[in-house]
Amino acid sequence: MRPDLPAPWRGFLDDLDARLATPARFHCLGGFVVSVCYGLPRTTADLDVLAMVPDDALRGVAALAGKSSPLHLAHGVHLDVVSVATVPDQYEARLREVFGGRWGRLQLFALDPYDVALAKLERNLQRDRDDVAYLADAVPFDLEELRRRYVDELRPYLGRPDREDLTLALWIELVEERRRTSRR
Repeated sequence: MRPDLPAPWRGFLDDLDARLATPARFHCLGGFVVSVCYGLPRTTADLDVLAMVPDDALRGVAALAGKSSPLHLAHGVHLDVVSVATVPDQYEARLREVFGGRWGRLQLFALDPYDVALAKLERNLQRDRDDVAYLADAVPFDLEELRRRYVDELRPYLGRPDREDLTLALWIELVEERRRTSRR
């Protein structure tokens, strides 16, 4: 993981921490995690938060730092509370704190790269495929581990597992092709 926190995220999260009344732990995923934590050179304007502990404070934090909030207007980035996402069943056991000790009340925990990828499976936009391809190279992914987590921890919770089976197969095929091409 990258150790630095670039602007505008540094100012946004520093200001958020200063405004929090109580400690808050965010479970983060999405483009912020792929770019800021794992180094993909692309920008993102939102920090996707899957869960927050304590969860009863989530509404207040969203009002403070969500889209069109004072912090969003000041920094140009915002917090996005993700209400619809299917993530691997045991993702919490693999969370890793990022930028630990930087703030007094705020703690950010990133999903591990396999869990980030699998959380993007149902949506499957081009940006998601690009993120997965980047993670597969940067980590690099053990494709059998990706399959195992999919089958054991995600597939049972999907509304259309047959469709996602095909998506995962496509993603794995793309990663394998990229790896073959890079060896030439």
